[in-house]
Amino acid sequence: MQLPLPGARRRTEVVIERMSAKAFTTINAVRSSLRRVASPSKAKLLARFFKTGKGEYGEGDKFLGITVPESRAIAHKFSHLPLSDITKLLRLSFHEERLVALLILVHRFEKGNPEEQVSVANFYLASTKYINNWDLVDLSAHKILGPYLTNRPKRLLQRLAMSENIWERRIAVLTTFEFIRQHRYTETLKLARVLLKDKHDLMHKAVGWMLREVGKRNRAVLEKFLAQNYHKMPRTMLRYAIERLPGKRRQAYLKGVV
Repeated sequence: MQLPLPGARRRTEVVIERMSAKAFTTINAVRSSLRRVASPSKAKLLARFFKTGKGEYGEGDKFLGITVPESRAIAHKFSHLPLSDITKLLRLSFHEERLVALLILVHRFEKGNPEEQVSVANFYLASTKYINNWDLVDLSAHKILGPYLTNRPKRLLQRLAMSENIWERRIAVLTTFEFIRQHRYTETLKLARVLLKDKHDLMHKAVGWMLREVGKRNRAVLEKFLAQNYHKMPRTMLRYAIERLPGKRRQAYLKGVV
């Protein structure tokens, strides 16, 4: 997609390369570290869990069998990896290689100055093709785009929410987790309305999850949204959204008698 954020691609590359100027590691060192903790038995379990079979949402994805804490540790160790190698990691076939690349970007954003944060956000948006499973989205979108967009226009999220790519739609929704944590609910509710008719179960779960997070902080805001929309919500979305409500209230929504 065309980047809506300020700054040309070359400027983005120059800034992130400057962030990595003291790095001497290579992509081979990262891959070696990943393979040292890989587990073939875990890889088989993860392949089933992330639905990698023919026709499933993660079709063709491959796993090394590495836990998220192990991936985080490796990402921290190689947090100054050059941009060229981060790009290569994102384009590799193993899921955990892409995850480590994204975790490095999260680290860069959190530690970077404002100019560096703009560059990381641009790089992230230019890489959505490779952010292609729900955990990759969930561990990165709200940590990069969330704080970046907090005090900036949110039109980008509406465009992502209308994408034909499910992962871009999920990025839009999960980005708002950061706003919810700040008790700012407008964007989450806007996207929820846009995505009421989304066909994919993973989107029903994502939207319902964010609505539940809204309700945990402000039940009145959630119930106002539900009053206007619960009859139209996919069942999974509704179940996720009302999960923290009192039992009788949940049953009333499920039975359609609110």
